[in-house]
Amino acid sequence: MEHVNTDENIHFMKWHGAGNDFVMIDSRGREAVVTRALAARLGDRNRGVGFDQLAEIRTSDAADIDLDFWNADGSRAGACGNATRCVARYMMDQTGKTTLTIRTARGILEAREDGDEVCINMGQPQTHWSEVPLSKDVDTAHLPIKGDPVAVGMGNPHCVFFVDDADSVDVAGVGPTIETHPLFPEQTNVEFATIRSRSDVRMRVWERGTGITLACGSGACATAVAAHQRGLTDAKMRMELDGGWLTLDIRDDGVWMTGPTAFVYAGQLTPAFLKSL
Repeated sequence: MEHVNTDENIHFMKWHGAGNDFVMIDSRGREAVVTRALAARLGDRNRGVGFDQLAEIRTSDAADIDLDFWNADGSRAGACGNATRCVARYMMDQTGKTTLTIRTARGILEAREDGDEVCINMGQPQTHWSEVPLSKDVDTAHLPIKGDPVAVGMGNPHCVFFVDDADSVDVAGVGPTIETHPLFPEQTNVEFATIRSRSDVRMRVWERGTGITLACGSGACATAVAAHQRGLTDAKMRMELDGGWLTLDIRDDGVWMTGPTAFVYAGQLTPAFLKSL
């Protein structure tokens, strides 16, 4: 069983990016404190704090910081774009820097200040079936699933459906069915997108290990890649999610995502809470 040091003072911060909400724990200068049990308990919106993802900041020997991500069910997440942008804003405010390098399971990502918003390069999209990953060799641009979705990897798997009206989709009903489809051995995030023009997209999302969220940064990137790949949009577009707007720009060096960040509050986990894990 994973052990949480109940003598540790675990401070946390609550942030959100376009309504996509996170708990952030700064563990620089010490060992990582987050375990599966702690992440799952903190992710409980009734008995914990509640979040879409948890981000733990750690000291890095290869970048300005390292970042680990956890889903609300206690599982690990390989990428989380909006959380990365929020962490970048936190670090920029602390250090005065306007650019940062952040090492994640996705690799080393670059973040830049963009006025009041933060822009991050989420890296090159993964479009080969083995990279997404899928369980067998199929055409990722046209998956053999009803609705003709697209599979895209952004450090985590995505399944993107293009629909006439994203607002009318039963995301809670369809999302978990596709999340656990046998074609996705690591399960998948599920996006439902409506193309309103070549630079305007509406998207809703079901996140793997969490459920419906107001926004998903890696999902927005995957949707942009899928839309551009099919010739439906230009390389740069604005995307409306349930919680707000993001700007996506597919460049030669990766998919750049720009959007807002917001610091909500800070707190400290009590010894009683930690002992209950």
